[in-house]
Parts: sequence; C-alpha cells; structure tokens
Amino acid sequence: MEIKKPELLAPAGDLERLRMAVLYGADAVYLAGTDFGMRAFAGNFSPEGLTGAVAFAHAHGVRVHCTVNTMPRNEEMDRLPAHLEVLEAAGVDAVILADLGAFQLAGRYAPHAARHVSTQAGVTNYEAARAWHDLGASRVILARELSLEEIRVIRDKAPPDLELEAFAHGAMCVSYSGRCLLSNYMTGRDSSRGACAQPC
Repeated sequence: MEIKKPELLAPAGDLERLRMAVLYGADAVYLAGTDFGMRAFAGNFSPEGLTGAVAFAHAHGVRVHCTVNTMPRNEEMDRLPAHLEVLEAAGVDAVILADLGAFQLAGRYAPHAARHVSTQAGVTNYEAARAWHDLGASRVILARELSLEEIRVIRDKAPPDLELEAFAHGAMCVSYSGRCLLSNYMTGRDSSRGACAQPC
C-alpha cells in the first residue's frame, strides 16, 4: 500500500495570513467568503478578494479550500446557490461543508470543487464516513475528539479513496466537535453560527 505524505492545511483568515501560509510551505489553505463560514471574526474574503486569493495560491501550487460550514437557517438558503457560484467562478479546489442540504447544493452550484465534510458534522465512525463518501464527499474532516486508534479504525474500514483529515493544532472545543451552547448561554454569541466567545 502506498503511504501518502500528509497534506499541511493552514488557515488563511485574510490576505496577509494567506500569503504567509503559502510562502512558508502550506500545501493548501482554508478560508471563508463573507458569508456561510464559521469564522465570523476573521478578515474573510469578498468575491473579488477570493478570486485574487485563489489566483495567488494557485500560482504557488497551493490548493484553496473554502468553508461553507455554518448550519444555514431557512431564510438563508435562498442566498446559498449564488454564494456557491461565486466559489465556483473563483476556482476554489474544495468546499468544506457541514450541513447536508448545503452539501447537496454545492454539488449542483460548485460542481468543479471537491466536497469535504466539516468537523462540524461530527463524523466519529467509519459508517458515517462511508455514507458521506456515497453521497459524493472526497474527504471527511473527522470529529476532533477521536483518538489515534479510532482514526486508524476509520481509515481501515472507510473507502480507500476517501481522504481523512484530522485537526493537529488549533481550537479544540470541549464540546462535541464544536456543538456547544455554553457561549450562547453566557454571552449570546452562538458557536454554531461562527461567533463563539470560547468560554471553554
């Protein structure tokens, strides 16, 4: 069996951080547009800025993954197809999604972008990983609370062509993959809407 070198994927909340990640060796970056991303307080990218960011990264051989990982409410769903079309036009390599409806819409409105399942979806077992693969996911970002042994079992039992991603550094929510009501209760800022006050 061929063992692949792990991909170093770095956050790029704004153009300065994107440039640093690209120039200092990231294989890929993840970022958000101005809507539907969990990092509400990052700089994020306008549609024009996103096009430039993708062009810069691609010119340096770096892939761009864009988060669409909020759990949209009914009144937001009408705006999502246009947002996905912006990502498609910008040439992002992958879209990171947590919501099943958003996942299906991405297949329609950003068909050239790979679909990655966010850690927000809480994938903790190989059957969930298989199910997402069957729906069209090329990668699953595993739940943050998994042990190395649990990840090993998922790798052994998931389809070989399904990529697995795991957090190696960064915010490690004490709740189930970030599904926490503590911030909302204490500060009125909802972690599941990208505005966590990180009371943990």
